Amino acid sequence: MDQKVKPSARLAPLPADHNPDLKPNFEASIRNLGFIPNSMLIMQRRPEIMKAFAAMSASIWDKSSTVDNGFKRLVAYISSRAAGCQYCMAHTAGGALHLGVDEQKLAAIWEYQTHPLFSDAERAALNLAAAAGSVPNDATDEMFLEMRKHWTEEQIVEIVAVISVFGFLNRWNDTMGTPLEDEPIEVGEKFLAGHGWTVGKHGR
Repeated sequence: MDQKVKPSARLAPLPADHNPDLKPNFEASIRNLGFIPNSMLIMQRRPEIMKAFAAMSASIWDKSSTVDNGFKRLVAYISSRAAGCQYCMAHTAGGALHLGVDEQKLAAIWEYQTHPLFSDAERAALNLAAAAGSVPNDATDEMFLEMRKHWTEEQIVEIVAVISVFGFLNRWNDTMGTPLEDEPIEVGEKFLAGHGWTVGKHGR
């Protein structure tokens, strides 16, 4: 699957068929997102890193999870917003829709602390995501006390794993200036631009 890439990218994404050994990883991305992220097409220059990242991601988005994968995309969005990564904000918003999150709920993400579409359990997780996605990390013992009211320890591990893997992705994509694909740009312009989101360096 070829993707249009502007020549000014800091490191241009390589074609999806550049390394045939990575085909299963790219097929998994197509199933989960509907396309292959340019972040992975850049990362494939070091196949070992790409495979390790793909394995970590697969464990987080495993269908056996008791934390809804669509909601985990909202957790990833809030932590990416705290980190200021425009690429990941657009990706996680689009990923939430792809995994069945209702458009109304995505549109209400800015008001999650008070909006009736969000439960107390979700608010606790999103508050943790906002704090943990910040630099310096602003997570508190009180937040974990609130998390324990609503989530099992195994679920808390999953939620923190989502926040943490996006800590890697936030730095990767913000540093690389990874070009955004068409679908996330459309989601960003529809749902996020009214709240300050821009393509910025990722539209070069």
